[in-house]
Amino acid sequence: MQHDNRINLIVLYGGQSAEHDVSCTTAAHVLRAADPAKYRITPIGISRDGVWSLDIATQAALSIGAHTLPGRLDPVGTTIAASPFLSDAVRDGGAGTTVVIPLLHGPMGEDGTVQGLLELVNVAFVGSGVLASALSMDKAMAKQVCTANGIAQARYRAFREHDITPSLAGELAHELGLPVFVKPANMGSSVGVSKAKTIEGLRIAIDSALQYDEWIVVEEAIIGREIEVGVLGNLTPRASVPGEIVPGAEFYDYADKYLDDGSQSVIPAALSPDATALVQQLAVEIFLALRCEGMARVDFFYEEATAARHGRGFLINEVNTIPGFTPISMYPKLWIASGMSYAALIDELVRLAIERHSRQRRNTSR
Repeated sequence: MQHDNRINLIVLYGGQSAEHDVSCTTAAHVLRAADPAKYRITPIGISRDGVWSLDIATQAALSIGAHTLPGRLDPVGTTIAASPFLSDAVRDGGAGTTVVIPLLHGPMGEDGTVQGLLELVNVAFVGSGVLASALSMDKAMAKQVCTANGIAQARYRAFREHDITPSLAGELAHELGLPVFVKPANMGSSVGVSKAKTIEGLRIAIDSALQYDEWIVVEEAIIGREIEVGVLGNLTPRASVPGEIVPGAEFYDYADKYLDDGSQSVIPAALSPDATALVQQLAVEIFLALRCEGMARVDFFYEEATAARHGRGFLINEVNTIPGFTPISMYPKLWIASGMSYAALIDELVRLAIERHSRQRRNTSR
């Protein structure tokens, strides 16, 4: 009997955050691209109420051929207990041969919670660890780290719901000017993000953001281009070519990203060689400052100088440690434009996960 030495690849998708649907779509495309000659694939879905299920229907479809998968997975199946299952997967696969791809966007998945679970059961996983995941997900804390590292960004204020007063909207309008953007601190895919042009609109935007998180971030509106860079690696990360998002709506909101397909991506971005090198360098610096590993998409505003104003150059917007892999997602597009195929990108992320896990276990064993 021939030994099956394929990597046991567990694809984890769904989750309890508002980005559940995005995750289900991402997972379908990753499963289509993963090479069955290299991986024994186990899809696990997490429902909106946190129930983990072994997705037998998707497994059956994969056995026929990845082309049979729907465009979006449904996280239902045989209910399992997360920790025992993952522990069994590690034992069954053999040390160092099981890798989890957590395709969970937003809270309860991208924020260090699932990463902590995977650390506890001693399984390799794609992407950043607990600290970097939590830091990058929390926009307020990420901004503090960037400030400490001298990284330029938009003027902002961060608040907890408990500290918000009736006069806050007026104070922010005076300090930051109008319009401003209001965001939940711990959310992605532009969920809960609003642009406020009046003080009353700012009050409404604050209430909207508080539906998703008890911490909010209020930022000055930047007049500039939206530039994104993919970063890939562990100890010596590298940057992709930069890309530019041209929003189809007033700003790059959830509908523009996933529903309307009104935005346009320009890859590579029309930047000078010096500006390209600078934004790639900044992306790697930010990746390392937040202690990211594996992958991240680093998003910037590019405020160019004009005759009317002095531009501040590249301003960090945010870092996404589990960027989307949907057909219109920037991260895979950026690496494809940099010379790496979609399937090769998955292979590299798995390799990086195994390398990181081996290195960390070597350190913790001491």
